[in-house]
Amino acid sequence: MAIAAIALFIFGYNFLKGKNLLEDSRTFYAVYDQVEGLSKSSAVTINGLQVGTVIDIRIREDAKLVAEMNIKNDYPFSKSSVAEIYGGDLIGGKSVAIVPDFENKTMAKSGDTLKGKIEVGLLELVNDKLSPLQQKIEDGVSSVDTLLNSINYIMDESTNKSLKNSILKFNETVDHLNSTAAQIDNLLARNTESFENSLNNVSEMSDKFNQIADTLSQVEFNKIVKDLEKSLAQFNSIAEKVNSGEGSLGMLINDDKMYVNLEKATKQLEELLQDMKLNPKRYVHFSVFGKKNRKYEEPEDKDE
Repeated sequence: MAIAAIALFIFGYNFLKGKNLLEDSRTFYAVYDQVEGLSKSSAVTINGLQVGTVIDIRIREDAKLVAEMNIKNDYPFSKSSVAEIYGGDLIGGKSVAIVPDFENKTMAKSGDTLKGKIEVGLLELVNDKLSPLQQKIEDGVSSVDTLLNSINYIMDESTNKSLKNSILKFNETVDHLNSTAAQIDNLLARNTESFENSLNNVSEMSDKFNQIADTLSQVEFNKIVKDLEKSLAQFNSIAEKVNSGEGSLGMLINDDKMYVNLEKATKQLEELLQDMKLNPKRYVHFSVFGKKNRKYEEPEDKDE
């Protein structure tokens, strides 16, 4: 009974560790820089199916961590397969996944050491994503702090006073605009009838312009143009006759003799008038008792 109790104790102890003495299994090892929360009795899976457990984790002299795994013989895999630590969410722990290498045909044997690898967990992913965001937030807070300090430096007492004065002036300007708008409204209200009359007058003028346009559109411009062309043709004909010397006007314009005769007659008339001015007695005689006519004497200087 003592031997049976010891055997039962050993069986139960190994079963609690994840090693079933009644099943045929193999032992494999994997080396990691860190196990990221992997513990004894953690599951060992292949494609999500549990095929064994982690029975021990120990540290080597070079500070590497060695995980000992017990895997059933029913699941063969190649010697170049990878033992990858995965999981590590907010509730569950880490597990080991055997990633088979199907290109290598050399099967792993009990006691072989597999290549260890650590998959990035949820917390690590969140941390990696939040770290840049945290840096940006810190930079933004620093920029805002610098901006506030700059504003506090600029907004001294004199600046505050100037800003208040500007706001007051702006308010006064707005009040003036409101007052002007009210006056314009009153003006429009008082002169609404005048504006309506002006608009009516403009409308009437537009109607008259339209009537004038209609009247002009009815005028026979073609006939007027033809009459003008006929008059111009007649004028051109008269001008050609004058240039050719036909008629009195043509002879007067084109004949030099008539011009010379007129010039001579004009000169003689001018000399006669000049002589009458200088010697009026030769042409007009006034006598109460009568007087004999004197013989005409030609003046010595004709130019006088």
